[in-house]
Amino acid sequence: MTSMIKIPLLFAATLLSLSGCKNTQVEHRTGSINLAIPISLSQQDMAAHWLTPSLLVSPHKLDNPKLLVQAQGRIDDSGQIDQHLLLQPSPLPSWVATQYPHLKGFYAYQFTQANERESVKAILKQQVALLGQIADTKQTQLSWVQSAKLIDWLYTSSGDDADEVTDYGAVVSGEQTQFTLWAPTARKVTLRLFSQNKLPLEHGIIPLVEDTHSGVWRVSTGRASHGTYYQYEIEVYHPATQKIETLLVTDPYSLGLSTNSVYSQVVDLNHVDTQPADWQQHKVPQVSAAEKLVIYETHIRDFSAADQTLTDPAVAGKYAAFSQTHSASITHLKALKAAGLNTIHLLPSYDISTVDERTDRVIGLQDSLQAICAKVDLTFCQQNYDPAITLQQLLQSFATQSPDAQAVVEQIRALDGFNWGYDPYHYTVPEGSYALNPEGVSRIVEFRAMVQRLHQLGFRVIMDVVYNHTYAAGIADKSVLDKIVPNYYHRLHPISGNIEQSTCCNNTATEHNMMAKLMTDSLVVWAKDYKIDGFRFDLMGHQPKSVMHSARAAVQAVDPDTYFYGEGWNFGEVANNAQFIQASQLELAGTEIGTFTDRLRDAIRGGSSFVSADDIRRGQGLGNGLYTQPNELQSSLTPQQIKAEYLLSMDQARIGLVANLADYPLENAAGAQVFGRDIDYGGAPTGYALDPADSINYVSKHDNQTLWDNNQYRIANEVSTDERVRMQILSLAYPLMAQGIPFIHMGSELLRSKSFLRDSYDYGDWFNQVDFSKQTNNYNVGLPPADKDQQNWPLITRLLEQNGGRDQVKPEHIQQAAEMFMDLLFIRTSSPLFSLTSDEQIIQRIKFHNTGPDQQPGLIVMSMDDTGAQSLDKTYSKLLVVFNNSAQARSFEFAGAEQYRLHPRQSSGADDVVKRSRTSPNNITVSPLTVAVFVQ
Repeated sequence: MTSMIKIPLLFAATLLSLSGCKNTQVEHRTGSINLAIPISLSQQDMAAHWLTPSLLVSPHKLDNPKLLVQAQGRIDDSGQIDQHLLLQPSPLPSWVATQYPHLKGFYAYQFTQANERESVKAILKQQVALLGQIADTKQTQLSWVQSAKLIDWLYTSSGDDADEVTDYGAVVSGEQTQFTLWAPTARKVTLRLFSQNKLPLEHGIIPLVEDTHSGVWRVSTGRASHGTYYQYEIEVYHPATQKIETLLVTDPYSLGLSTNSVYSQVVDLNHVDTQPADWQQHKVPQVSAAEKLVIYETHIRDFSAADQTLTDPAVAGKYAAFSQTHSASITHLKALKAAGLNTIHLLPSYDISTVDERTDRVIGLQDSLQAICAKVDLTFCQQNYDPAITLQQLLQSFATQSPDAQAVVEQIRALDGFNWGYDPYHYTVPEGSYALNPEGVSRIVEFRAMVQRLHQLGFRVIMDVVYNHTYAAGIADKSVLDKIVPNYYHRLHPISGNIEQSTCCNNTATEHNMMAKLMTDSLVVWAKDYKIDGFRFDLMGHQPKSVMHSARAAVQAVDPDTYFYGEGWNFGEVANNAQFIQASQLELAGTEIGTFTDRLRDAIRGGSSFVSADDIRRGQGLGNGLYTQPNELQSSLTPQQIKAEYLLSMDQARIGLVANLADYPLENAAGAQVFGRDIDYGGAPTGYALDPADSINYVSKHDNQTLWDNNQYRIANEVSTDERVRMQILSLAYPLMAQGIPFIHMGSELLRSKSFLRDSYDYGDWFNQVDFSKQTNNYNVGLPPADKDQQNWPLITRLLEQNGGRDQVKPEHIQQAAEMFMDLLFIRTSSPLFSLTSDEQIIQRIKFHNTGPDQQPGLIVMSMDDTGAQSLDKTYSKLLVVFNNSAQARSFEFAGAEQYRLHPRQSSGADDVVKRSRTSPNNITVSPLTVAVFVQ
């Protein structure tokens, strides 16, 4: 559809002069004239990027480009326009390709007249579009404008503007509270104050005043003391609706919240009522170097939701469960600490979006069916059921190989109390569903008490943070950032303008200065005010490397020994540094910001975690150090392919054991002398790290199938139950014996299962529970949810039928596994040779034997030498770690073997099989499916 756009006479002279009419006199008067500017509303995008006051870029080569401005929004085919500015083509400045690589192929347009900074700021409070005719086709193109880069230029490019402000949020000072909000595109901002009962306060509607230099709105008032609730009312043009909206929103810098986060709360984190007893005086455990960390990934709800030994059942799944003294979960945690564990990683525990914080509205496994059906009408409520039985009893009544349990879980999962927490709502307030009382400061006290308790138990505490996306955007109920500065905080597709979704949800744009500042300021609060000792970043590769460096420096200013690590995966719209230099695996080499290494993971547990179960059975991504022969369902691979794949995985495992170092020298399977960076990993280098603190070594975490479930897909049917248990612990031995930082998924040492569920993020306690009493590993409790795994149901059913129950474990198996794991954990933390702190130390002190083309498959022999100029281990001069991944005992020649003996912890430990390993002159024999540590 096309129309004539009416252009006010004020701008007509400039337009006519550019169209070839010289010296045209235009009378300035009220009204408008008609100019032929046809608009096809069906041919539009959001591909115009306003970068500086003088420069726009677009993928379209345009004739007669014009910037249209509409004060009230709704640029359409009505024929009315408020203002336009003329542009002309110009060469693309070289800095554009450097700063914004994804825009390097765009066309540049300069304004024909200089734009004053303040007039540009005023334009950004309105609807803006680029209009022109495509040069080749003469078709009219309308492109809505992306202006985030310009906003940064206007408001964060000097030394005294928005990103230098240090008091965002509600800051209490004596009798006054100052409210500070950055909202440069807002037309009006009003503060609304509420009582503890959420009733509007008298005289509690207070306008904020904008500082047009910084885009910051402020007001100070004596009506909002510590504990007062508040919201902002913002009048702003919003691209989601293409009109001026008046929106109620919470504060992105909130430090306190009401139940379910409807209201922000004025909170002074130094106030005594926000702190448990002795909070300021309690001590934080120290480590001498990041490489000394041993990390245990813990989900707050999973930790205690199934614990039947709690003295108060109300604390199950809550912060308060960590303050129990003799519960099974705490007892196991204490045992791990005694063996050497020193760091607890908490899955996201900031305010999340998808769990109702009102306990009486949440469905739990111990609720009766009668109580559940009174809340919500579910399928089983329409059938004959015993109203007195609990939901757990109903689930237990189903056949374990049926889809019945998952069908019930699917119905209730939006109504239960479970979610991993990768759905951010407010970044700097503890999640209320984990609190006994989610209202106001109570959740703050309970979170701090949990951190304090973990510190008292001897653990450092790391927090999982998700600054790469938000749960909601636009004008949705749980949108915050995008209501305040629309289209700024999120990364938009460069052409369509849609919010990128590659992380799962609404990707944030930490390449924009104020999103980076929000993240950094939030991290500082957690480190300073909550005594969090480090941070794990979700999908860290979606953030700029420079931002991660500056954020760490800011946190180090309040906590010098903090440690940053995260997922450095390289994918999505930012892959291969497409928009900035990413915080990805290869780019972070040498920074001591750790990244999870998929190289060791895949070498040990086999293949990528993204291949399907059927792919596994066909042998794709075989690479599994747990067995040398595939089972019968992997016969599509030739023997030569199997051997080549297997030997490559052995070399990958060796490099993983030396912290994934790029410069580590190794004789590869072909007999060539190579470095870690030369060993292929799907077209990328296996070795990419330059410092051991760069590498987080793991074989299992919350994502994908648990290690136990993954192994059942891969292990041949005839393998015995005892051997399956040994394979589990052998797998966990790799990160424990490796240089770098070991990362352990909670419960993996207890053979934890999620009944084959691939992605358990929102599938409740039934699939996610952990039994620290060691009676069950939660295996085979029903087919996993159809939404994630229905294609795998036939294979799972076949596995359960064909292996004769060899994958079913008894309590004694779980106990045995836990004790074997703790023996290995003790060995790691008892010698500094397992946590060397530089690449030079590793290269000098660690050597591999049984390498090259004549190696015994399945046998990795790693020696560790402390006989150099500087001794590190006061007990042993040499260690020898032998991984026997085969089902038979293996012997190999080793000069001076008779000088070694089995590590005392293993010779007196829980594993009787490893005790059969022995040394003789120039020869060592290691038991099947065993990692044996020998000492000199």
